[in-house]
Amino acid sequence: MNDDKQPPQPQGNPWMKNVMIWAGILLAVLFFVQVAGGGRQPAGTSLGYSDFLTKVEDGSVKEAVITQEYITGKLADGQSFRTYAPQDPQLIDRLKERGISFSAEPEPQTSLWLILLYQSLPFILMIGIAIFVMRQMQKNAGSGAMGFGKSKAKMLTEKHGRVTFDDVAGIDEAREELQEIVDFLKDPSKFARLGGKIPKGALLVGSPGTGKTLLARAIAGEANVPFFTISGSDFVEMFVGVGASRVRDMFEQAKKNAPCIVFIDEIDAVGRHRGAGLGNGNDEREQTLNQLLVEMDGFEANEGIIIIAATNRPDVLDPALLRPGRFDRQVVVPRPDIEGREKILAVHVKKLPLAPDVDIRTIARGTPGFSGADLANLANEAALLAARKGKRLVAMLEFEEAKDKVMMGAERRSMVMTEDEKKATAYHEAGHALVSLHVPGCDPLHKVTIIPRGRALGVTWNLPERDRFSMNMKQMKARLALAFGGRIAEQLIYGDDELNTGASNDIQQATDMARSMVMEYGMSEKLGWLRYRDNQDEVFLGHSVSRAQHMSEQTARLIDEEVRRLVEEGEATARKVLTDNLDELHSLTAALLEYETLSGEEAKRAIKGEDIGREDPKNRRPALPTAGSSIPTTRRPRGGLGDPAPQGA
Repeated sequence: MNDDKQPPQPQGNPWMKNVMIWAGILLAVLFFVQVAGGGRQPAGTSLGYSDFLTKVEDGSVKEAVITQEYITGKLADGQSFRTYAPQDPQLIDRLKERGISFSAEPEPQTSLWLILLYQSLPFILMIGIAIFVMRQMQKNAGSGAMGFGKSKAKMLTEKHGRVTFDDVAGIDEAREELQEIVDFLKDPSKFARLGGKIPKGALLVGSPGTGKTLLARAIAGEANVPFFTISGSDFVEMFVGVGASRVRDMFEQAKKNAPCIVFIDEIDAVGRHRGAGLGNGNDEREQTLNQLLVEMDGFEANEGIIIIAATNRPDVLDPALLRPGRFDRQVVVPRPDIEGREKILAVHVKKLPLAPDVDIRTIARGTPGFSGADLANLANEAALLAARKGKRLVAMLEFEEAKDKVMMGAERRSMVMTEDEKKATAYHEAGHALVSLHVPGCDPLHKVTIIPRGRALGVTWNLPERDRFSMNMKQMKARLALAFGGRIAEQLIYGDDELNTGASNDIQQATDMARSMVMEYGMSEKLGWLRYRDNQDEVFLGHSVSRAQHMSEQTARLIDEEVRRLVEEGEATARKVLTDNLDELHSLTAALLEYETLSGEEAKRAIKGEDIGREDPKNRRPALPTAGSSIPTTRRPRGGLGDPAPQGA
């Protein structure tokens, strides 16, 4: 991101502003009513006209003032009075006979302009209220009661923070593929001269956190054009027709600001296969999708409007969205490789005060499978750990601790384990570590610890030397043996009666891997190269669709036999390794009980009986690997059988 971003300017409270406007209107109404109230009654004690005549007869009235509507004056005792003045022709004679001083005054005249203003005040108030409501509807289009059919797309400009391709790293292939869109927005005539047409839509496909949204914003920043952003779920409402109306309104706004980019995030919320829902084909989501298809490539051409969408599930999108003329260009945004991770880390640590021992290349080599969001989180956690310790620089130690925390969870230092539980955990993790060191095909041992983290009492960590995109049968059988190293180590030391529940995760991983080898990867001679299990993630009408539900009993029995055979082979391999190297198991367990955490190199020295090389045995942190080390420094890739989670108790 740019370093020269301006801080947001403080804005007034809109609620307080509305209150002040209505208070001013109310005060104006009260003022005009007060000014225009010419019919106010004069001061004094109110008397009936008969009582007034009686007091005139008995001489109690001292003086009187006669107006058109009232008679006011003072009594002999000095008290003021008032009474209504009827058309009485004899009143003047009576006042003269009794010698009462009286005078006559004309009625005060109200200004003609004041009368007109007073009469038109209700109409002025109604017009003012109507204007105020209309302005509020225009400001909050789509959020008001009468604006639910308006688009919720937000237009981002440079004041929101301009993003360019310099802020996007690690996905060079995707960036180059979208560079053509930027060139078109900058110079459309370059393509028009040769009769070429830029794709109207580009679909960004990738795992969460790989930078799809950031890449779309970078395209807008590079082209310096308006950028509208909206989520696919913003189109879908309970009322039928609202989503289609919002699609129309969104494209109307885009036409007014063309050339521009419209970015629809999570488009699978509205772009799923039509006809696969519980209702008929006329529901709200399908109407919204139909309107989107028409706007993208219908009778009316939308020149200068480029639609960019992002999704994690391109397999569920309607085929009409992916045909040429709509989202005809699919750009895969993958997890970055080691070079990409190094570039991404360089972007995220740019603002961090780094210590001299921080080697970004070492961190990148040890983070296979990390997405851009994972790396950003890693850098942030390292900065937070350094700040918590009161340091002024972020050192390599903080990055190591941050990686452990991100991958395995925070240390549960408050968890109190008995010595027997701690010893059993040490033998369990030492069994995993020994199998990984002695079985060909296992990934290099990175770290082994008996410090409880997350839901595990201990963790044995194996990492590949380089990014891995597939696995062969030898590696998968080695991983099966690795999974049973902990359980067999406990069995050899404590016997069958002392086996505990700590190996449940290992057994689950081994069973799932063996079943996938048989049913998906064609790694069984008896079953051949056939796939016996479909994608379990596909759900139709609430039921998982699987071919395994329709296989014969004989095939299902054969699958179970082959899965058991692979699992038992892994158990036998792990048992032979641990039985032949029982002394190494005891040595590694003793080192774990003393240091609690060992790196791969420290574990190798421990089983040879050599000194670990730490000055302070209480220091539970393993020695940091150097920049030239062949073993990565953090977790293995996540997700999928080719990238399982770390083995542990």
